[in-house]
Amino acid sequence: MLKRLFLFFSFLIVATAASAAGLADGEVERRIAALEGVCETKELPAGDFAAKYEVMLTQPLDWNDPEAGTFEQRVVVMHVGWDRPTVLITQGYDANLALREKYRDELSVFFDANIIFVEHRYFDRSMPEPCDWRYLTAENSAYDLHRIAETFRTIYPGKWIASGISKGGTTTMLYAAYFPDDMDAYVPYVGPLCKAREDKRFGPFMAQVGTPEERAAVEAFQTELFRRKARLMPAFRALCQKKGCEFRLPLEEIYDYCVLEYAISFWQWGLDVEKIPALTASDGELFKALVTCAGPEYFVKQGGLTSFFVQAAQELGYYPYDLRPFREYATIRTTKDYLRRIFLPDELRHAKFSKRLYRKVARYLKRNDPRMIMVYGGDDPWTAPGAGWTVTPEKRNMHLFVEPGGSHLTRISTLPDSLREEAIATLRGWLEE
Repeated sequence: MLKRLFLFFSFLIVATAASAAGLADGEVERRIAALEGVCETKELPAGDFAAKYEVMLTQPLDWNDPEAGTFEQRVVVMHVGWDRPTVLITQGYDANLALREKYRDELSVFFDANIIFVEHRYFDRSMPEPCDWRYLTAENSAYDLHRIAETFRTIYPGKWIASGISKGGTTTMLYAAYFPDDMDAYVPYVGPLCKAREDKRFGPFMAQVGTPEERAAVEAFQTELFRRKARLMPAFRALCQKKGCEFRLPLEEIYDYCVLEYAISFWQWGLDVEKIPALTASDGELFKALVTCAGPEYFVKQGGLTSFFVQAAQELGYYPYDLRPFREYATIRTTKDYLRRIFLPDELRHAKFSKRLYRKVARYLKRNDPRMIMVYGGDDPWTAPGAGWTVTPEKRNMHLFVEPGGSHLTRISTLPDSLREEAIATLRGWLEE
């Protein structure tokens, strides 16, 4: 009898919670499916959420020309409650991360918030068919976000925070510049704001990351990889053949670029200098360390990052490589304009970089004081072209948080205690107003 009562009350509690979340009769899916533009909904394992759906919406290809056609854009909706805040994830890439059952953004954890995770146009399921690169612009992506936010605000009327990581962080900032009144707060993580296709600010920054001893260790390892190039090329060639890699440059040059990329990748991901193989280590050890950190797949002719490189080459910018310390060993004579030569589709090989986006976002952040928390890693190469310089002492709403020695993995939760508490308290204050 007691066992039956326990089971009854357990069921009652679960049923009451489900009903409160709008799950008892499929209310969440019905509300989403009824939204303007929604053409598909698919239920996903919810994990920590009350409900979770993969949603496709019909969007204009060109927000300035309705006659250009439409495409379908993927959004992943993670439901906590109708009365909870909502985090709009301005993802710069595909949305596959959000499909994982255990995925949850830290802001959603901090504030028990819903998540609207937006896949960027021209990535994965949000790729128009046919692919016309003319419509892959920052302005169009900002309008995508604006339409999605306005659509979902009809069912989630509480406070909203826009947030993204890396390219997604840049997307958060450009979204704020185009639609400054859309959100109650913006949290861009490790977001670059490059002013050139190969931004020169990376060089001076890379010359001061870590300690002099650590920088010397990284460069010495790269030098040894160049010295052993003839011995390591057979393994490199075999690996590329095994993976079916196709490149726009000769394989010997791709090897050089992998070695140059090693330093960027090493500091970007905050790797441990102590784990760099000794210069006397075997060829196998050196080769494994290279391709684990900076493998050849990154430089393939046609890969999952093609849309990113198109944006980088035309509006977002990227980093240069420093060939000078290794010139006597390298096959390549110059790395200038490598982005165009390695990554761009043939039809865009003559595309030019426009500073229009940089100027618009930098001008907005410099002249205004939006409720924005910027988070950067102290040793992350992407901090070099970051927008932290726009956060000046006289601004009351903009805040800059830099993790000492931090990498591209820096988040609010990785900040020192006092900084983490300050960031969370600031956001909480905005949400409670």
